[in-house]
Amino acid sequence: MYLSITFIIIAIGIFLFVKDYFSIDTTSILIMSLFIVSGVLNPAEGFAGFNHPATITLGCMFVLSAAVFRSGIVDGLSNKIVQIARVNYLLALIVFCLTAAVLSAFINDTAVVAMLIPMALMVSRETDISPSRLLIPISFAALFGGTCTLIGTSTNILVSSYAIELGSAGFSMFEFSLAALGITVVGLVYIFIVAPILLPERQSSQDTLQNEAEDYMAEIEILPGNPDIDKPITQTKLIKDLQAQLLMIKRKHLRFYEINEETVIREGDLIKVLIPPRKISKLKDAKHYKFSGIGEVSEDDSEKMIYEVMIPYGSNLSGATLKNSNFRNTYYASVLAIRQRKETITQNVANVQLKEGDMLLLYASKNNIMHLVSNKLIVALSEYDARQVNLKKAIPAILILIGVITSAALDLTSILISALVGSLLIVTTAILKPKEAYEAIEWKVIFMVAGVLSMGKALEKTGGSELISQFLFDNLGNLHPQIMLSIIFLFTFLATNVLSSKATAVLMTPIVIEFSKILEISEKPFLIAVMFACSLTFMTPVSYPTNTMVYAPGNYKFKDYLKIGTPLNLVVWIAASIIIPLFFPFELN
Repeated sequence: MYLSITFIIIAIGIFLFVKDYFSIDTTSILIMSLFIVSGVLNPAEGFAGFNHPATITLGCMFVLSAAVFRSGIVDGLSNKIVQIARVNYLLALIVFCLTAAVLSAFINDTAVVAMLIPMALMVSRETDISPSRLLIPISFAALFGGTCTLIGTSTNILVSSYAIELGSAGFSMFEFSLAALGITVVGLVYIFIVAPILLPERQSSQDTLQNEAEDYMAEIEILPGNPDIDKPITQTKLIKDLQAQLLMIKRKHLRFYEINEETVIREGDLIKVLIPPRKISKLKDAKHYKFSGIGEVSEDDSEKMIYEVMIPYGSNLSGATLKNSNFRNTYYASVLAIRQRKETITQNVANVQLKEGDMLLLYASKNNIMHLVSNKLIVALSEYDARQVNLKKAIPAILILIGVITSAALDLTSILISALVGSLLIVTTAILKPKEAYEAIEWKVIFMVAGVLSMGKALEKTGGSELISQFLFDNLGNLHPQIMLSIIFLFTFLATNVLSSKATAVLMTPIVIEFSKILEISEKPFLIAVMFACSLTFMTPVSYPTNTMVYAPGNYKFKDYLKIGTPLNLVVWIAASIIIPLFFPFELN
């Protein structure tokens, strides 16, 4: 009975992952709860994902990555990267992709891409290179780089740690690096030669977004006799009838930027508003309003400017609306427009549910923007300022990271212990304060991993993985192991394009281990195939967080990923099927 319940709950989980009714971490915890409530797992087994080595290691690696980034050492490379990239398109493509690949092998790939996006947009603004010609390659290169080391991506850590729990040997730091480098070279050759032919050339979504928003910006004067005088803004005609968004009020020699529901309109006020285009003519015809025209923010509005920003992976703003988060009163910034996938929203923005990868046009002061950036709520795409290198923090942070990698690579200790010691050194040496270390952890990923681990545990406990493995053996057992590897790789990367990469990894790991036992061959080639296939997914903008992050800034369409990513996935599938067995033979030692 429990086996049937397990398959039903996993089917429910897959449905929820595909439909995206809830965030991935919420769906993962829901699945875990269903296993516990149904009795398939007891509470200790269900919650075991939270103290699983993979979960703890991931948390520690987030702290180590944050320490390196916040020291400014990576930003210190930005000027050189931008300088080289300005020369021509091919050089820009090469330098951005190689930077993304190398950094992602050792540092969180979403953080790497978040750093490179504004740099690429800066190059685009200063040259005739369209950002759509750079951003997808940056994302894809980061995915390739992440496969090259054990700490390169959370999927690698997850598969290795889970394999150890299931009785396999796991992987060392650079054990699969040569195989990954071989596939990476194939992928980068495709990106440098084929991708430029297929990549679209479109106007920056930054320019589109800002131009659309500025077209609807106006300044009006409240004349004597206006019915809005002495009324709170929520009761005014401007809000109720004209659906205007108030950005700033000039009153004699004063300016009010922190406008809230209790702000009262006075006679003679000069009000900067954002107004829907269909209401502009109605505003012009209305009495007791002096219409000053539509245009950009005037030069004397130096306190606040227009900024293009992006909601990064793991932001607390994701899943919330501006209204629910009380965004304007909390962060003293007005959202003029939202770019969500291919849609630009300039009306009723307060009720739009924000998603990771969304672009926002903010009217705010630089200090307020920096506050949002420092809290990892947004990534600033315009007015990019590289952090100053803090050598007192940068040198120890780099040395600690090198120590973590070296100790794990030389098998002096496990990656769990070395990462734990390294993150503790980061805090005790004051490179990061305890609060900063806590905030550096992407808790969404932690909860997601803890939740999806329950699926693998349920499959293992109820015999589900053994049953599926036997089914595979009955249908594929007479094939050559290399063909079986190729089929498993194909199935895994197709599943990852609709499911979470972590969920797919957890489901496939126990299955391929059982499958290898039945065949009496080494499980390592199949585990490597699962790791690579879960990370190297290019066909959709939702298949991996970095693909989502570049969607709006690059002004892409869904079909762009299919057009560029599908051939690349096919090339990687063939390359992996050939390369993995060269480094990981099927024969048992």
